[in-house]
Amino acid sequence: MHKTLKPIAVAALLTAGSLVGAQAATVTISCGSVGQDFEFCKKHTEAWSKKTGHTVKLFTPPQSTTDILALFRQMFAAKSADLDVINVDVVWPGMIKDHLLDLKPYSKGVEKTHFPSIVANNTADGKLIAMPWFTDAGLLYYRKDLLDKHGEKPPATWEQLAATARKIQDAERKAGNADMQGFVFQAKAYEGLTCDAVEWLWSYGGGNIVDAGGKITVNNPNAVKALNTAASWIGTIAPAGVLNYGEEDARGVFQNGNAVFMRNWPYAWSLGNGADSKIKDKIGVSALPKGGEGGQHAATLGGWQLAVSKYSKAPAEAADLVMYLTSKDVQKERAIKGSYNPTIPELYKDKEVLAAAPFFGSLYDVFTSAVPRPATATGLKYNEVSAAFWNSTHDVLSGKEKAEVSLKKLEGKLKQVQRGKW
Repeated sequence: MHKTLKPIAVAALLTAGSLVGAQAATVTISCGSVGQDFEFCKKHTEAWSKKTGHTVKLFTPPQSTTDILALFRQMFAAKSADLDVINVDVVWPGMIKDHLLDLKPYSKGVEKTHFPSIVANNTADGKLIAMPWFTDAGLLYYRKDLLDKHGEKPPATWEQLAATARKIQDAERKAGNADMQGFVFQAKAYEGLTCDAVEWLWSYGGGNIVDAGGKITVNNPNAVKALNTAASWIGTIAPAGVLNYGEEDARGVFQNGNAVFMRNWPYAWSLGNGADSKIKDKIGVSALPKGGEGGQHAATLGGWQLAVSKYSKAPAEAADLVMYLTSKDVQKERAIKGSYNPTIPELYKDKEVLAAAPFFGSLYDVFTSAVPRPATATGLKYNEVSAAFWNSTHDVLSGKEKAEVSLKKLEGKLKQVQRGKW
């Protein structure tokens, strides 16, 4: 099990006239652990601390979303007050709603300025249990310079991606870069693989794992084709090691100049164009490919929210911190400096935001029509459903089973999980 990391204290900057003694609260927040999440969290909580006189402690969770959820569930079971503010994946509200504070008394209606669909996702039993922090959708990153060099264009289909990746990979290896890979993505057995595989299924017309009405739909010919296609990439255009890759593993290979294509989230843009990046100004971004000529573009909906634990000993202060961190000004800075997609539509028209991340404008439709994982349909059982799906997918990718066999077995497992209803 994940070894709990000691929270890192952020000094409260107390000035004359600020809160003193018993009035000052200590709020512990779980920040993200991917990319620049921690640094942004540190900066903005320090600003809030200076403004309010309260102390903030930062807690760094595990990198894997699967491990984060397991840790939070342990804490909720113990009714632990160790964490006040927690980061919530877009698929979690239905699973952990009973442990989160209603933020409506603190929001003053500001949620109306955010995407309605995300606010609806974060509302349970009439309660606003989390505030939108940033939204996400899967994207295709590519090396503009390498595509230009080899006379290729960004691929419209997965078949074109495989052909282009193989061509450039082989040519670059021949030219001296033995480490060049055609395509890197998230293929470790965890929630990130569910995100990638939902995109593959949807792009080939294979639907989702479970449809909006709760019907198990994953075992169909188009889904079989999607997973067998993805399996064909392993050892040809993707390294065998990709079977253990999460987001940061894929980014590391791509940013070191050793991959032609990468599937990742928007946060990778600002890091890939950072001063220390080997591929600064050489990156292109597009929608993920379609599944063949009759397919469609598909991007899995991601994103994170901030919520207050029902067991917090400083609920008002924790809620105030959530409102500050999800505010327009903070979201704008995170969008400009970290390419985190805002949850406030107005910011997608902001000139400074679009100058920093041009694809926010050109791929706006990708973000607003992203494919949700079936968390709403499966409710409290979503985690079991997703785990069964990513394990079945991993078996196909690793060559243990063909998709025809794996998806048939998966259908049986999901029926057991469902037991007549979700």
